Amino acid sequence: MTAPAPCPYLQGQVERKVFTHLVGQRAPEMNDILTQGGFRRSQNIAYRPACEGCRACVSVRIIVDEFEPTKSMKRVLAANTDLTAKEYPAEPSTEQFALFRQYLDSRHQQGGMSDMTVLDYAMMVEDTHVNTRIIEYRLREEGDGIAEKPAGKLVAAALTDMMADGLSMVYSYYDPTLVDRSMGTYMILDHIRRTRAKGLPHVYLGYWVEGSRKMTYKTRFLPQEHLLMQGWTRYSPSEE
Repeated sequence: MTAPAPCPYLQGQVERKVFTHLVGQRAPEMNDILTQGGFRRSQNIAYRPACEGCRACVSVRIIVDEFEPTKSMKRVLAANTDLTAKEYPAEPSTEQFALFRQYLDSRHQQGGMSDMTVLDYAMMVEDTHVNTRIIEYRLREEGDGIAEKPAGKLVAAALTDMMADGLSMVYSYYDPTLVDRSMGTYMILDHIRRTRAKGLPHVYLGYWVEGSRKMTYKTRFLPQEHLLMQGWTRYSPSEE
């Protein structure tokens, strides 16, 4: 159990986490079980909130087979047809880190990750004992369709765990100047597409925190399930 610390989502609240290590040959299997039970992965640690008197953090997963994009999501897809997306082993690069720092400096100047160095980033990406991949999103350049590694400018990346029942989005970041592209939404839509292509049922989005404005986007991807006391339960927007 971690020591109490200020909650990064709800002002005035204190958070604690229970955690365990994900190492060894059974790590992928354990990651599946723990993620389905409401844990998240950070490097080789799986953790879950264990706050006294607060249950605001709720695990969210999208029901892929039933998902249909809204009109605004279709516009996001149309705005990004000039991007390529390619999946690689979880290996860091200086190009990724430069984009990661640009994202943090723009969106999370006061967050717990704000002072991460290139070595910290490398550990975040490659310190994993499960089936983790990094998906790079680039502006399409001539010849990218046949090139082994696309050459266009890197505009977004997602660190993603491949699970038995779907994909779990561990962390994603993007060029914060590309506001019109809605890259955060686009990456989730791309993960839904990838999960559907694999014939798997879920995309795990991590925690939704009611009352936290930065988390409201997660409930836009319907239908979805929330992990409540009675188990995974279909979410109705009227519950907000």
